[in-house]
Amino acid sequence: MKKIIVMGAGFAGFSTIEGLSSIRGKTAVTLIDKKQSADFLPLLPDCLGRQINPQYLRCDIEHFCKRLGFRFLRDEVRAVDLVNRAVTTLTGTLEYDYLVIASGSETNFYGNQNIREYAYTLDSADDAVRLSNLLGKEKIDNYIVAGGGYTGIEVVTNLRLYLDKVKRKGSIIIVERAPAILGPLPEWMKDYVTDNLRRLSIEVMVNSTVERIEGGRVFVSARKVFDNTLVIWAAGVKTAGFIQDLKVEKNPQGRIKVDDYLKLNESCFVIGDAAYFSYKNNFLRMAVQFAIFQGRCVAANIINSIKGRKLKKYTPIDFGYIIPMANNNSCGTVFGLNLKGFLPTALHFIMCIYRSRGLRNKFGVIKTLIRRRCTM
Repeated sequence: MKKIIVMGAGFAGFSTIEGLSSIRGKTAVTLIDKKQSADFLPLLPDCLGRQINPQYLRCDIEHFCKRLGFRFLRDEVRAVDLVNRAVTTLTGTLEYDYLVIASGSETNFYGNQNIREYAYTLDSADDAVRLSNLLGKEKIDNYIVAGGGYTGIEVVTNLRLYLDKVKRKGSIIIVERAPAILGPLPEWMKDYVTDNLRRLSIEVMVNSTVERIEGGRVFVSARKVFDNTLVIWAAGVKTAGFIQDLKVEKNPQGRIKVDDYLKLNESCFVIGDAAYFSYKNNFLRMAVQFAIFQGRCVAANIINSIKGRKLKKYTPIDFGYIIPMANNNSCGTVFGLNLKGFLPTALHFIMCIYRSRGLRNKFGVIKTLIRRRCTM
């Protein structure tokens, strides 16, 4: 019986083991993750502004695995031995015939231990609960979000939505180390988002970094100091520590370069945010849609390999991307069309509801959005 290990219970990992369900009973499949629940990350910022209950963003991993007849191991991976086909966790070592690295990404603090200790993150449903409780209890004068990418934009607009709803004042600032927000995205999109942030009275500080936090005081570049300030860190991600230790080709974020079949070698596949896949002279961005389809492709190729069949190349399908903003002036590119306003907002939530796991979660999100009417 072939032993298959899937590392990571995100979109890519779940998609993989769902695809492997057709050979249940004929293989020993183990899913490893250090958390008990898989959280629906795309809607975490909406827990703040639209006040979606974080419980609707959780999926119990063990229950999911039992339903498929697979084993769930709640543990943390410490090392991978690609030569001897073994995975070392905090509690032991497991051998494999096939390994799928779908461990996603984690917040990158760039070695700044002060920021790691005092800044808040929005990486899980637990983080959303912690932040929501803090916002409800503490009187804060300044809200700084470090990072002007997708997540940073979502967070600041949801903070504005929250403050307006509770009729509370407070300055909201994006601190971005690059010369502009939203990195390599088209200029029309940057201009549209910048104008929307300006209308929401959200300040954007580019070419700047959060240097340190001392109590409620936050020190930003050029010696600017903010008092009574909450910092939410969304300034970048990296792959897990065990990936950083692997002696294989990676990009600066630590994403592992894979071949046309999403393989690192004959027994190891890498997918989702952990993978660095080249397509038409470009490398794929991190995106839910890619993670899901890569999981399906890898599951099919593992089955093909076991049965001695030819593997299939992975061909990306890019539906586009959306930058959701909580006042519904969102923007994005969908099927090659540039969209602005409420339509991309609606499409974002439709896809999130579609991809949510379990009827309880789907209807919980729908009920909240109807109650809040998706408006400011």
